Amino acid sequence: MTDGGAPHTTTRRDEAVRSAVEQGLVGPGTPIIGLLDVAGIREGAAALRAAFDAVTAPGTPVLHAFAVKAAPLVPVLRLLRTEGIGAEVASPGELALARAAGVRADHTVLDSPAKTPAELREALALGIAVNADNPQELARIDALVASAPTRSPLGLRVNPQVGGGSIGALSTATPTSKFGVALRDEGAREWVVRAYRERPWLTRLHAHSGSQGMPLGLMARGIEETYALAEEVNARLGRRQIDTVDIGGGLPVNFTSDEQTPTYAAYARLLAERVPGLFDGRYGLVTEFGRSLLAKHGTVLARVEYTKSSGGRRIAVTHAGVQIAARTVYAPDAWPLRIAAYDAKGLPKSGPEVAQDVAGPACFAGDLLAENRSLPPLDQGDYAAALDTGAYYFAHHYAYNSLARPAVYGFAGGVAGGGRGVRFALVRAAQTVEEIVAESGGAQVDALTNALTNGV
Repeated sequence: MTDGGAPHTTTRRDEAVRSAVEQGLVGPGTPIIGLLDVAGIREGAAALRAAFDAVTAPGTPVLHAFAVKAAPLVPVLRLLRTEGIGAEVASPGELALARAAGVRADHTVLDSPAKTPAELREALALGIAVNADNPQELARIDALVASAPTRSPLGLRVNPQVGGGSIGALSTATPTSKFGVALRDEGAREWVVRAYRERPWLTRLHAHSGSQGMPLGLMARGIEETYALAEEVNARLGRRQIDTVDIGGGLPVNFTSDEQTPTYAAYARLLAERVPGLFDGRYGLVTEFGRSLLAKHGTVLARVEYTKSSGGRRIAVTHAGVQIAARTVYAPDAWPLRIAAYDAKGLPKSGPEVAQDVAGPACFAGDLLAENRSLPPLDQGDYAAALDTGAYYFAHHYAYNSLARPAVYGFAGGVAGGGRGVRFALVRAAQTVEEIVAESGGAQVDALTNALTNGV
């Protein structure tokens, strides 16, 4: 995430779209694909590392763990690993993806409000860091630690209860959030101190107060509260037991332009100003950014299958809708997406803009990526590009109408050659109709007509 990087981002995207059309990756037979800007992802990872290096004391151990839920794609995790980024996982599936990508156990953090005994046992056996979400989970860990030694750094997640942002469903630090130990509840703070006193192996403290729609000041306040608690625990125990603070992630993303703001540098400076003691070398740091690392570097490119007019408004019917953008379709005010118009050759369209709907393929009226949006007129055979979709949009496929997951390609090169030489690598193959049938019980076709009725 670099300041002033928007022109390069736009140029790379335009060249990738044109090359994808020219090379036949998208077209009549393949009307939707996802594109990931490899150079942009590398730049974002470098900016994250540099931002925190600039404010932490030399020699401070810092782990940046990517929130795998934002882009659970093995090649993406592998790319981030090569850029010095670990993995924050929240399920057995995400852990398996991180391991498949070669992410080291000591660069992996397990967070989840519903860890099973088997999940905890596996993590402790591998030496993966674990943040306990609640007293009952901590009791489970007590039994596991007593039965078998572990190399895993172990911590406790707390909820500083500083309030929420503009998207309630993503606000993790509200008074009634389901995550962590609620610090302002009666008796909670004393329970936390006692938990550390009774467990010398409990050495980390974790909180996640940010997410999309959360102002930076309120995020920083959550970190302030967490740091103050770490200081209190260590002071009351008379020893430096908490040695690492996991500050979570949640840096919001600008979805209104190509400008990459807020930057990691701005956030790190704000934290250093508000919580200087966190960066003086006494505490190791863990971050868990997800959306902010990937969002600006992804594009969903969809062919316009038909155009029409209804009630005097133009409608472009495309192959990108609720199946790749459920949040945008169901909560458009909270999750608006920018749309860029390209012609049939993959070149940016220009000219007078007109109000039009950009519709998806699903069979319900609300399947719209954009409503009454001013764009150059999209015509049949053109392409609508949903921008800023590198995080979550490739990950959370919604199988409405049994629509297939699109292929995802990473791209690199091209800028120096004036658009020539863009190279693509397949990240995830498109889902086939055979795979859709298999996932929908195809192998059990007679389960309800035979197996349960033969004895009746």
